Amino acid sequence: MGTALVYHEDMTATRLLWDDPECEIERPERLTAALDRLRQRGLEQRCLRLSAREASEEELGLVHSPEYVSLVRETQVLGKEELQALSGQFDAIYFHPSTFHCARLAAGAGLQLVDAVLTGAVQNGLALVRPPGHHSQRAAANGFCVFNNVAIAAAHAKQKHGLHRILVVDWDVHHGQGIQYLFEDDPSVLYFSWHRYEHGRFWPFLRESDADAVGRGQGLGFTVNLPWNQVGMGNADYVAAFLHLLLPLAFEFDPELVLVSAGFDSAIGDPEGQMQATPECFAHLTQLLQVLAGGRVCAVLEGGYHLESLAESVCMTVQTLLGDPAPPLSGPMVPCQSALESIRSARAAQAPHWKSLQLQDVTTVPMSPSSHSPEGRPPPLLPGGPVCKAAASAPSSLLDQPCLCPAPSVRTAVALTAPDITLVLPPDVIQQEGSALREETEAWARPHESLAREEALTALGKLLYLLDGMLDGQVNSGIAATPASAAAATLDVAVRRGLSHGAQRLLCVALGQLDRPPDLAHDGRSLWLNIRGKEAAALSMFHVSTPLPVMTGGFLSCILGLVLPLAYGFQPDLVLVALGPGHGLQGPHAALLAAMLRGLAGGRVLALLEEDSTPQLAGILARVLNGEAPPSLGPSSVASPEDVQALMYLRGQLEPQWKMLQCHPHLVA
Repeated sequence: MGTALVYHEDMTATRLLWDDPECEIERPERLTAALDRLRQRGLEQRCLRLSAREASEEELGLVHSPEYVSLVRETQVLGKEELQALSGQFDAIYFHPSTFHCARLAAGAGLQLVDAVLTGAVQNGLALVRPPGHHSQRAAANGFCVFNNVAIAAAHAKQKHGLHRILVVDWDVHHGQGIQYLFEDDPSVLYFSWHRYEHGRFWPFLRESDADAVGRGQGLGFTVNLPWNQVGMGNADYVAAFLHLLLPLAFEFDPELVLVSAGFDSAIGDPEGQMQATPECFAHLTQLLQVLAGGRVCAVLEGGYHLESLAESVCMTVQTLLGDPAPPLSGPMVPCQSALESIRSARAAQAPHWKSLQLQDVTTVPMSPSSHSPEGRPPPLLPGGPVCKAAASAPSSLLDQPCLCPAPSVRTAVALTAPDITLVLPPDVIQQEGSALREETEAWARPHESLAREEALTALGKLLYLLDGMLDGQVNSGIAATPASAAAATLDVAVRRGLSHGAQRLLCVALGQLDRPPDLAHDGRSLWLNIRGKEAAALSMFHVSTPLPVMTGGFLSCILGLVLPLAYGFQPDLVLVALGPGHGLQGPHAALLAAMLRGLAGGRVLALLEEDSTPQLAGILARVLNGEAPPSLGPSSVASPEDVQALMYLRGQLEPQWKMLQCHPHLVA
């Protein structure tokens, strides 16, 4: 369905007309730098380009008072001194004769994007706008923001399109108090914001930016604040916040639309945020959001004041919206202690309102004492506030060489032993015809009796050919089939072939009767997760088994609370997902698992199915590996006590080694 890019060059017109060190960073070059980079990368050309329209005053009135709209309208005829005097009545604001026109275009761009997505013209998109909007309130400009673009878009989606559940994700480094105020008593809008807070000592200096501000009235629990109390938050901290806080609530909420207040002052190099997250991180955040709401994601630009960091982060967001796999994240995936404390505090504040948090955060699980004391050393203090972790890499060095992975000639390939006329694939997914050399295939099959039959040997040859294409960079992801009787042996060959032909770290997620080969080397290069094991067991830090949860809520908790934290901590460069005999996974659940694992290894994911699997299963996996959104699982059921106990037991065993797991409060038995 495509990706929309909404923009209008008139939005570069408004600019600061007098000296004001606080406001001078909000300048027209923010838009031109981002748009120029999109064009250089060929990303604008791949989008459906929409020219922004002005929002009507009636549309502005969805969230703003008539008196305030009238006040902004009158700035069109004011002189410089009058504009400066009026600007001084607000916090961190400047007005310009073009402000009313530009701000109406910014709000209108968000409306156009929402309309395009909700009418099915596109799947998702980005509105490249200024002035930003998330600080603006019903009757007040604030923090460079004139009209609240995302809030207007949310109100419009409710009024015009009849939506009942809208998720707003605000990853700007400042708290979007304007959105919070407008929807804090509204259960139809779930608002999530992380922001630099420093215990209230960072702008906008509001008590209601802390974790215990959770909404009011009917909206209790629908405001989620994650305050960062130190600067220097990086990729691991941001991903941990999504896995352990935002996504559990989002799946339970089951949104019909995701709006992103996409501020990139939370990226590395920005003077406002002083954070360490690289541009690639925003590709991962975007991809994690695309599993929600059928992939209906509308991002609207907010802040971002380091032009290089802003431009790169915008590109990463757009290419992910277009379906490209997220580039691998750089640096160790170890959240800092301050981030862990903030996430735990926010979980504790939200737990009374969300079933997905309640059982996990109150279950008593025996744990070793070491699991309660995450390793870490006090970070150094740098100018600008306490720092979560030292700036080991200078911002310039991480931005000079962005992580750009050359696009494979084939994004997704399907290798079946015989073409299936009932298999429906997207136009750009190919059915692979090639096979590995017979002699080579027989050599790999020789140790396995179950691979001696001709049909198993044929399937293995096709898998090896596909795997080689992935390892050589010709194919990004793929699906292969094997006879059920040869599934375990085929998976064993795939793991060994991957490790011997270029993969440095291989993640295997095996569902069903697929045990880890006993003679596979314990060298830390492979992480084996078996789902539908007989019992929860951490046989080593690289070999974990857990029963398949019986309820959707338990399945989601397992993926978000165990599989993905382990996978991101391991940082594989190849992922194998095997659905073996008795895997018990339904199509939508398998699609969600594949879609979320696609964020790893630059999207290099190979799914192995049984030959007698339905064509529908192969088709749905091909679509999600090719970048489409998985089907919704619907409202999330509560995890069973047995599933929660198994998950918490494994977390207690594995937390000392895998720091991405350390985001839950501990109650010691």
